[in-house]
Amino acid sequence: MKRNIKKVAVIGSGIMGSGIACHFANIGVEVLLLDIVPRELTEVEQKKGLTLESKAVRNRLVNDHLTHALKSKPSPIYHPSFANRITTGNTTDDMKKIADVDWIIEVVVERLDIKKLVFEQVEKFRKPGTLITSNTSGIPINFMSEGRSEDFQKHFCGTHFFNPARYLKLFEIIPGPQTSNEVLDFLNGYGEKFLGKTSVIAKDTPAFIGNRIGIFGIQSLFHQVKEMGLTVEEVDKLTGPVIGRPKSATFRTVDVVGLDTLVHVANGIYENCPNDESHDLFKLPAFVNTMMENKWLGSKTGQGFYKKEGKEILTLDLDTLEYRASKKASFATLELTKIIDKPIDRFKVLVKGKDKAGDFYRKNFASMFQYCSNRIPEITEDFYKIDDAMKAGFGWENGPFEIWDAIGVEKGIELMKAEGYTPAAWVNDMIASGTTSFYSVKDGATHFYSITNKKVEKIPGQDAFIILNNIRESKKVWNNSDSIITDLGDGIINLEFTSKMNSIGAGVLQGINKAIDIAEKEYNGLVIGNQGSNFSVGANLGMIFMMAVEQEYDELNMAIKMFQDTMMRCRYSAIPVIAAPHGMTLGGGCELTMHADRAVAAAETYIGLVEFGVGVIPGGGGSKEMALRAADLFRKNDVELNVLQEYFLTVGMAKVATSAHEAFDLGVLQKGRDLVVVNKDRQIATAKQVALQMAEQGYTQAPKRKDIKVLGKQALGMFLVGTDSMEAGKYISEHDKKIANKLAYVMAGGDLSEPTLVTEQYLLDLEREAFLSLTGERKSLERIQHMLTKGKPLRN
Repeated sequence: MKRNIKKVAVIGSGIMGSGIACHFANIGVEVLLLDIVPRELTEVEQKKGLTLESKAVRNRLVNDHLTHALKSKPSPIYHPSFANRITTGNTTDDMKKIADVDWIIEVVVERLDIKKLVFEQVEKFRKPGTLITSNTSGIPINFMSEGRSEDFQKHFCGTHFFNPARYLKLFEIIPGPQTSNEVLDFLNGYGEKFLGKTSVIAKDTPAFIGNRIGIFGIQSLFHQVKEMGLTVEEVDKLTGPVIGRPKSATFRTVDVVGLDTLVHVANGIYENCPNDESHDLFKLPAFVNTMMENKWLGSKTGQGFYKKEGKEILTLDLDTLEYRASKKASFATLELTKIIDKPIDRFKVLVKGKDKAGDFYRKNFASMFQYCSNRIPEITEDFYKIDDAMKAGFGWENGPFEIWDAIGVEKGIELMKAEGYTPAAWVNDMIASGTTSFYSVKDGATHFYSITNKKVEKIPGQDAFIILNNIRESKKVWNNSDSIITDLGDGIINLEFTSKMNSIGAGVLQGINKAIDIAEKEYNGLVIGNQGSNFSVGANLGMIFMMAVEQEYDELNMAIKMFQDTMMRCRYSAIPVIAAPHGMTLGGGCELTMHADRAVAAAETYIGLVEFGVGVIPGGGGSKEMALRAADLFRKNDVELNVLQEYFLTVGMAKVATSAHEAFDLGVLQKGRDLVVVNKDRQIATAKQVALQMAEQGYTQAPKRKDIKVLGKQALGMFLVGTDSMEAGKYISEHDKKIANKLAYVMAGGDLSEPTLVTEQYLLDLEREAFLSLTGERKSLERIQHMLTKGKPLRN
């Protein structure tokens, strides 16, 4: 049976309910969001003469919750207009409307009695065959469906989203006793393809997979802190980006999520898992109980493990339970890993450390390996689901079994024994069978050791993806130190940047040109994409700064010309060039995206021309391209200046889209040309399909443009008056005005006496001159230096 999801109902509009409603709206689904009717009027409502029967009062809770969600940062919605897909109502008047939906999701308070009342109501109006799921984070699924009809139970299961629903990728699906396989298969596929999630089918055990392992990790740290005499800062230093975890590491994450949330889940595991070998670890340490009593719950109460006073961040001393000034944490072992780029390659070094950090990692990983191996088959039959859950739900770059593989399975067992831990029996069985690692790669696909079948098998569901890590070496066509070309099959190659933060310098430009050369001779198309955290943070600022400081203007001119020519080559080559932006796509990364034939952007793409922040204008074709795109929108009898001004302001205000959908508003992505994919894991495969399709339709190299209408003095005059008044009103500094006037000169096409048709090269030459002149300005160099040393823009 084929299912289409056109409309969903979300019952419960709190943080999680509103977040889930917004994410369904993000992917184009109509949403009915319901909550209860308030029991009493507010003062404002009384003054307005409203009663408890007034619609505004009856829908107050749901409307307030949704409004609050839409105003929150980071936003739960890809584009403000998508909120129009959500209709609100209340569970008393509007429950009958659920008869028209395809999927009902319950997101009410975590109390079994209340959930059962909701399901009783749902059963009255739900049409047979409609999916019905609960977003519970720990109440057993089998308790919730007790007493419901056979059709209800067949279509009922848990679907646990992680908060915030837009950004965290884990989607746990927990079958009830009667859930049909058709429903599980559908939700598994829908989560991945439509919602952009990592779908993981979990067993109906306390806290499921993600929270069971994640809370174990945090609780074991809570106990370790005291044992090892570590500070809050030291633990956050040891458990953050150095091991491929989020910057918020451990204690900052708890502050963001809320200590009460963590305590709720930990207590649930303690009460419901009496046979867990680490049962006592889930008992809360004394300092956590004190913090709960004091209501030091984190960001929501203004203080937790950290507290902000004015501009200063204070840290909680876990011995005295008083706040003190933060102390910088440093460890010799961590210094050794600074030259190792990838976290996965650091683990071998970290567990050999001779200091407190080395001790910490040995204890930490030993206990984690024992705990995770013992959870199979209790929480899942397959260990890769634990890794998937930790990566998608907690933002870990590598799951526990991937880390164990990186250290070496046998080395990991030695480590465990030294710390008094032992692996589950199946690990020894695996080694005895001759399999010495949990994972392996064969024919571009990841394989794993199946504990059930006692042999190595392919992980299911990979066919829709291209995993660059799996083919980088075996399918390599060419590489230099900053980029690598890989054969994706079917006549399409991929160029991946490998420079720091994928910045674009001479090595990357050489890679782009080489990729186009190779593709034109031997292939049908080129994808430019990677599977790192970000597509590209832009041009190599350090290189520009060095040349400018040493006043090597001829070399700098040649470097900018090389950048511009390379971007133009992406636009004008004999093969289709597809950019696959995701994450941060700034400055030169944005220019590259704009010059490709098409972009296949991940929904989570934060893209924009940000050069103003470092005291220059876009110099890799970005200023030219914005003038060209504005000109393409000029219509007969239209006020052309208004269109141009909008594009000018996008560059001048260094606007960055907070999603790919917003990028269409900025003119950085173009409707009808560029695509958005929700699941980043599918991006390279989709980009390859787009390149193939363009090649098969008969791709022809376009002639360079000679028909760009520029407005000359008419536009320049308006821009100069505007920047003058902005400076007079103290909105911009004198140097901001200087940069803005240079951009105005480029986008107006110079001071031509009347509107004129010009070539792209004419605008590129103006752009390059303006860029070069700004690199000779002391204040621009101060801005570049500040960005390089402090990582944030300077206003001078």
